[in-house]
Formats: sequence, structure tokens, C-alpha cells
Amino acid sequence: MTPRLTTLVIVGLVALVGSAPLWATPYHITLMIPAMAYGIALLGLNLLFGYAGLLSFGHAMFVGIGAYTTAVFTSKLGIRSFELVLVASAVAAALFAIPIGLLTVRYVRIFFGMLTLAFGMLFHSFLFKFYHLTGGDSGMRVVRPTLLGQDTQELDKIAFLTGPFFLYVLALLVILGLVMLRIVHSPFGLHLKALRENARKAEYLGVTVRRFRLAAFVISAIYCSIGGVILAVPTGIADPELAYWTHSGNLIFMTLLGGFTNFFGPILGAFSFILLQDQLMSATQYWRFFLGVVLALIVILFPRGLMGILESLMARFSRGRS
Repeated sequence: MTPRLTTLVIVGLVALVGSAPLWATPYHITLMIPAMAYGIALLGLNLLFGYAGLLSFGHAMFVGIGAYTTAVFTSKLGIRSFELVLVASAVAAALFAIPIGLLTVRYVRIFFGMLTLAFGMLFHSFLFKFYHLTGGDSGMRVVRPTLLGQDTQELDKIAFLTGPFFLYVLALLVILGLVMLRIVHSPFGLHLKALRENARKAEYLGVTVRRFRLAAFVISAIYCSIGGVILAVPTGIADPELAYWTHSGNLIFMTLLGGFTNFFGPILGAFSFILLQDQLMSATQYWRFFLGVVLALIVILFPRGLMGILESLMARFSRGRS
């Protein structure tokens, strides 16, 4: 696919999603909100996994940080500006990610994954056990924020979610997607790819390995925290399960489902996962089993994920036309 055609396809898809309030049901529009939230989070996770070659099993921790920052600001401090909440969650995620990253990026492969899992489990235990601070298993209430200084209290919850909040989140996904696209195509992104392929050779050529990995870790944490902010608003609660290790597994599942070798794969994986989960949950109580089957089939038969399948089909179509 040529760059021009790729741009046209992306613009068309954004326009299609943006026009969803005109043709989709409120239920399906509200389903798109967590899909877009996960799309933002997975853009960050895939910077660490797909480009830097580091697989984290604990990034749900940063999703939880975003959600709980939203709860603290809106319900405890009375600060309802969504823009301030986004900035605060990004700062909070960075403050957590820097010391954790300094410890974890010293290692690679399974050792990195296990360390991130350990920190994620510690954070979940803190949220779950310190009831007087976090609400324990009841979570913390999230008050509806203002968007660009505009109060929307006159709207009921469905009208708010399917109207201004939906469009706001879509704009965030587009903006942060463009920022991430610039990052991965910058010299920084090229350095990360070099580290992924051969860290020792890159270090020999003068690349500061740990510094670049730490930067990727912090950026990925910020993106995950922003996704957590968005996830907390529709439910109205910051739940400790957002930081649980199984949620980190869901993030990895979505990344693999969409295809971590393609920039847009994680976004496709997020939308596909939310739709697939919704359909399976309505069809059977054993939906987790079938999700596992889908993941196994994707990994075994289509290691490049759904985007890999699409790329193969388009390549065949192009060869057939020529």
C-alpha cells in the first residue's frame, strides 16, 4: 500500500468512526470509547514491545494510575478539568515509571517481564489493601469531568458519552497517534529498532542502551495512564482490577491480536478485542476460554496478527491486478 493510499484509508476510517453518532446505536458508540482508550494505551505498550523489544507484564499498573488520578482529582480535590486530569495522570505515570524503569530496563526478555509483573502486583495489592486511601475493592468514585472548560451536567450520561466525550476521545486518539507516529519514525524510534535487533552492536556504535529503553518505558507508561483516565470516566469508578495482572494480559492479547509488527496493529487489536469480547460474553459464559482459543490460533497461524492478514490479502490483490 502506498503512503498516499494509507493516508486516505486512515482519514476515511477516522471520518467513519467520527460519524458513528449519526448511524450507530448508543450501545455500540459506548463500546468504541474503551476501544479507543485501549488503542491509546497500546500505542504506548507497542513502543516498548514492538519497537524496543521489551515485553511488559505489568503495564496495567499505569492504566490504574491514570484511573486513580482521575478519581483523586475529580472526587477528592474537586478539580474536574479533563485537560488538567490528563496532564496530572501523565506526570504521575512518569514519576512512577522512572524509578521502576531504572530497575527493570537493566534486564531483557523474561527477566524484564517478571520484574514488571512484580511491580504491577505490588501496586494492585496497595490499591486493594489500603482501603482508607483507595477504597479497597470498592474503588474510588470518578465525577464527570468538564471538557475544554465546558460543563455538561445538563446532559444525561448516555448523551454525554455518545456526544462530546466520544468526539473528545477520538480527537485524543488521533493526536496521540500522530505524536507516536512521529516518535517511531524519528531517530529515537530508529535507535529503539536497532536496540531490538542487536543491543550489543548498537551499544558498540555509541547508543546508550538503558537511557533509550528508559525513555521508551516512560513514554509507554504515559500513554497507558491516559488510556486509564478515559476508561474511568464511563464507569464512574477507579477499580483496582484495572491494575491487576490479568488486565496486563488483556493488553498483550490485544497487541498480539492486532499485530505488533505494524504501527496500526494495536489499535485494530483494541477494537477487535472489545467487539469480540462483547459478542462472546453475550453468547456464552465460557467466553474467556474462547478468547484463549482465538489468541492461540492467532499466535500459531497468524503471528503478524490481523494487520498481517490484511497486508497479505492486499499484497495478493496488488499482484493479481498487475
